[in-house]
Amino acid sequence: MNIGKHASIPLVAVVASVLLLGCERPPPEVVQGGYRGLAMEQNYNPRLLAESMKANLPPEALAPAAPGGPNVSAVYQNVQVLKELSVADFTRIMVAATLWVAPKEGCNYCHVPGNFASDDIYTKVVSRRMFEMVRQTNANWKSHVAETGITCYTCHRGNPVPKYVWVTDPGPNHPSGVKPSGQNAVASTAAYSSLPYDPFTPFLDQANEIRVIGTTALPSGNKTSIKQAEWTYALMMQMSDALGVNCTFCHNTRAFSNWQQSTPKRTTAWYAIRHVRDMNQNYIWPLNDVLPASRKGPYGDPFKISCMTCHQGAYKPLYAAKMLKDYPVLIAPAKVEQPAAVAPEAPVEALAPTAQNL
Repeated sequence: MNIGKHASIPLVAVVASVLLLGCERPPPEVVQGGYRGLAMEQNYNPRLLAESMKANLPPEALAPAAPGGPNVSAVYQNVQVLKELSVADFTRIMVAATLWVAPKEGCNYCHVPGNFASDDIYTKVVSRRMFEMVRQTNANWKSHVAETGITCYTCHRGNPVPKYVWVTDPGPNHPSGVKPSGQNAVASTAAYSSLPYDPFTPFLDQANEIRVIGTTALPSGNKTSIKQAEWTYALMMQMSDALGVNCTFCHNTRAFSNWQQSTPKRTTAWYAIRHVRDMNQNYIWPLNDVLPASRKGPYGDPFKISCMTCHQGAYKPLYAAKMLKDYPVLIAPAKVEQPAAVAPEAPVEALAPTAQNL
């Protein structure tokens, strides 16, 4: 290697770069997401990316339903969601949902054979609420899902229970009377680190503050603890793993807390956390009384949603495949108020580089 013209670059840096590239085949591709010169970029291995994209292909859309025809409520009994649809549109979305969620079990996964109006099978009660959740997401959480939206397939991928769900983790077994510390046990949920092993409960179910840096100086008024920072890092590592990206997808790593030096994707992530929390609190938890024990954790809490549930290693679920355009019935017809929360200092566009922010 001729490094004469790069004599100002330390030899150790050159060797490290060669070794890094030598560990992967073919050489990684780099996509810049933020300011130049700050390493705000993502490294992708084309081979692994191709495998991931193949694993995230959406199913082929069903043929559109014939227009017109009677309203579904005039033909079928006990239709509580999607009741504004025609029989043809209703039947099409039922067939699609069966293929997305229970292709092996078929209609009887949710319905009593010969009595489709019955609510005696708990999965029908759950699926009705899930339809409501999907429709409200597509109508009212565009700050997260934009126009791409979601369908039942986004999470389920042909499985009755999505592959990636979570419950509150009781932690490793301890002697009687010894309370787990919540960390120092290598956990996949925190990228196999010894950070807190349950980053989900405090942030994606409860609404604890996500913070690393205190807003006031010690000792007066600063209640931001090291433990709080560790919980936050555990959540961030889980999100990074879920989206298949690193910290610089959202952050300038020299100033993690500075919104004005972040990429616009950080704003999307801010809304995403609140959206996931909304789904868990307002759609999943209310179903806990109808769910069987096999769909609950050791503490009796229901299987819940995290970033991994939808993303499954892709920076956008299904790499932004626009399934919703083929199933517009999955958008709630009535507009409801947008969530009141607004991301702090939400950067709509990246600021122009200046001496201060470079």
